[in-house]
Amino acid sequence: MKRSLVAVTAVLALAGSNFSAQAQQSVESFYKGKTIEVLIGYSAGGGYDTFARLVGRFIGKHIPGNPTVVPRNMPGGGGRVVSGYMFRIAPKDGTVLATADQSLTLQQALGDKTIPFDNNKFNWIGNPADDNNTLVTTAPSNIKTVEDATKQEVALAATGANTTSEQYPKVMNAMVGTKFKIVNGYPGGNDATLAMERNEVAGRGSNSWATWKFTRPDWIAQKKLNILVQIGLKKAPDLQDVPLLIDLAKNDQDRAALRLLSAPVAIGRPLFTTPDVPAERVKALRDAFDATMKDPEFLAAAKLENLEINPVGGEELQKIVADIVSTPKDVVERLVSIVGNGA
Repeated sequence: MKRSLVAVTAVLALAGSNFSAQAQQSVESFYKGKTIEVLIGYSAGGGYDTFARLVGRFIGKHIPGNPTVVPRNMPGGGGRVVSGYMFRIAPKDGTVLATADQSLTLQQALGDKTIPFDNNKFNWIGNPADDNNTLVTTAPSNIKTVEDATKQEVALAATGANTTSEQYPKVMNAMVGTKFKIVNGYPGGNDATLAMERNEVAGRGSNSWATWKFTRPDWIAQKKLNILVQIGLKKAPDLQDVPLLIDLAKNDQDRAALRLLSAPVAIGRPLFTTPDVPAERVKALRDAFDATMKDPEFLAAAKLENLEINPVGGEELQKIVADIVSTPKDVVERLVSIVGNGA
């Protein structure tokens, strides 16, 4: 009897091992010779574009079968164009990745009617940069603090309606009394920054702190940027003197709404794939992302570009998205009363 049990156990173990090998081989054989597109919901040169292209350069060697990875810009609607394409049109087989605005999950929670897709149904692969956003002005504007912005009109560049670059100044106008004038329509972050250089605007409604450090380190060194507020759930280590958006709340109701507005920062510069991708391919893509984040060549390339890597894995990202989408109604209603819901 004991010998029989040992034999059965050995057979089952061998079968499990063979099944695992076959599953891995099926992912490998699927991706072998394939091309994976990385669709970027903004124009070239901004933070989303830079991070997506960097990850795209290295992730292919960590995906079984080593597919070729090709980035392509698909700007429009603050990431809505690329997200709509991923939800309705792109192949549901794991051959297309995308990056889009971190605020889209929040917009779904707010009931935005311009979002014909469900962020909860995307398969989230990972975020290379969990980094606070910032609202900034240029030194020539002489708007150095939030209080300064309550005393005169300040034009800020935004990349689209209902993106963070519009939401942050809009909420601050309503809750804090600032006088930000939001100038919408810039196709990407790089375009918004160029508008600052040309003095078309006095600042930007949103940009990650990490992006400022790699795109304009000279501006920071020469104190050409005034960082009025940072958006996140805790202060960045090197921005301890800059208030959090949450800290500006004047009551508990507003604090809860500002916490909701700040939560998507953890989504960062995300990569996701379409709904209905086979689970073993989603796992392979997530594992490849995690491996890329530890890849010495990737980290060296990031350092060369002054990019700070502070990743959030796919499973955690999936949970963050689900939590935001299921936010309590009373908190949602407070935020909707200020930023609207795209209706």
